[in-house]
Amino acid sequence: MTKARPRVLMVTGAFHPEISSGGLQSRLMAVAMRDQADVRVLTTAVVPGTPRHSIVDDVEVTRIHLRSMSIGSKVSATGVMLSEVRRLVSWCDVVHLHGVSSKNILVTAAARLLGKPIVLSLHTRGQDEPAAVRRQGVAFWWAFTSVSRFLSVSPSLTQAYLGAGLPSERLEQVGNGIDTALFSPAPADEKRRLRSEHGLDPDRPLVLFVGFFSHDKQPRVLFDAWLRLRDVDRTDAGLIFVGATSSGYHEVDEGLANGIRAEAARRGLGDRVTFTGAVHDVHDYFRLADVFVLPSRREGLPVALLEAMSCALPSVASRLPGATDTLIEDGVSGRLVPPGDVPAFAEAVHKMLAEPEAAARMGAAARTVVMRDFSAATIAARWLANYRIALGDQASRGPERPGPPAAG
Repeated sequence: MTKARPRVLMVTGAFHPEISSGGLQSRLMAVAMRDQADVRVLTTAVVPGTPRHSIVDDVEVTRIHLRSMSIGSKVSATGVMLSEVRRLVSWCDVVHLHGVSSKNILVTAAARLLGKPIVLSLHTRGQDEPAAVRRQGVAFWWAFTSVSRFLSVSPSLTQAYLGAGLPSERLEQVGNGIDTALFSPAPADEKRRLRSEHGLDPDRPLVLFVGFFSHDKQPRVLFDAWLRLRDVDRTDAGLIFVGATSSGYHEVDEGLANGIRAEAARRGLGDRVTFTGAVHDVHDYFRLADVFVLPSRREGLPVALLEAMSCALPSVASRLPGATDTLIEDGVSGRLVPPGDVPAFAEAVHKMLAEPEAAARMGAAARTVVMRDFSAATIAARWLANYRIALGDQASRGPERPGPPAAG
C-alpha cells in the first residue's frame, strides 16, 4: 500500500551552502512538500568546513566531504558513504537521485537490497543521457536501469531516453520548479535601491550572466558580445557575472574568469565588469538587471533562465533544441540566437536595451510561462505523484538482481 506521507531520501551532488541545480531543486521541493512528505538529504561537498550534519529548512542534511582530484579523499569518502547510505536508505520509503554519478551505484545497491524504489531526475544533457551512462561501464548501466521512475526535465532528455529504447511507462517529463514569489519583478524604485545596495550604478544599463564558469556555459561568448555592444553599438552597459569562477567542481575553469578580467583591464573597462562569485541572493541580481543572457552550448532545462523569466527579466538565450526553445518563443517571450554567435548575441542584447517597451512585453510573457508551468507547487505535486507511483508499482523496479553485476 502506498504511504500517505512518504519518507524521501534526496541524493545530490551539492547542497546548501554549496550551489548546484539538483541541490537548489531539492531544497525548494523539500520546502514545497513539507506538509505531504518527510525529506532527508545525502550530498557530497567540496568546500572545507561545511558541517557533516546540519539542518536546513527543517531538513536533515548529511554531507560526504571529498576532493574531486584526490584518490585518497575518494577512498576515505567511500567508507563514510557506506555507513550513511545504510542508515538513510533504511529510514526512507523512496530514494530520489538527482543526476547520474558514481555514488548512484552504491545508493542503488543499498536501495535494491532493502527493497526501496528509486526515482532518478535527468538534469544534464550529455551526462544524464543513456548513451553517456553506457560508456561509463556495466555498473553505471546497472544502476541506471534499476530505477523505478525517471523524471526528465526537458524534451531533449526525454528524446535521448526514448531513443535508447528504454520503457516509456517509467518516464515522465517534469520541468524544474521556481519560487515565483522570491523570483518576481521589481518595481523601478526597488530596482534602483537594489543596485545601490550592491554597489552598482543605478543609471547604467546592466547585462547579467548567472552560472558557474565552465566552457559549456560560455561566459566568454557573452563578454565578447558585450565588447561588440560597446564598440559597434556604442552602448555603455555594465556586465555582471554571478557564479563560481573557481571551485573544486571539475567543470569550473578559473582561466575563463581570469582571461575576461585581464581583457577588461587592458581595455580600461574593469569598472564596468562585476564578478560576484557564488551568491545566495541571486534573486536580487535578476531583479536589478535590464537583460539576462544565457550563452550556453549545452543545457537540460536551465534554472537560471527560468528564474530570469520568473522575474519578467527580458532574456537572450542560445537556441538549444529541446531545452531553451521549449521555454522561449523567439520575439514573444525572449530572444533565441545560435550558440556561440557573438554578433547575434550583441545585436539581440542591443535591441532589448534600445527598445525597452518591446523588451518589457517579452519579459511579462516569460513570467506568464513560468507561473503557468513551473511554479514550485506545481512541480512538487508532480514529484509526489511519481513517488507514489514508484511505491505502489513494485513491478517497475528494474532487474531483480540484488546488486551490481561484476564488471566484464
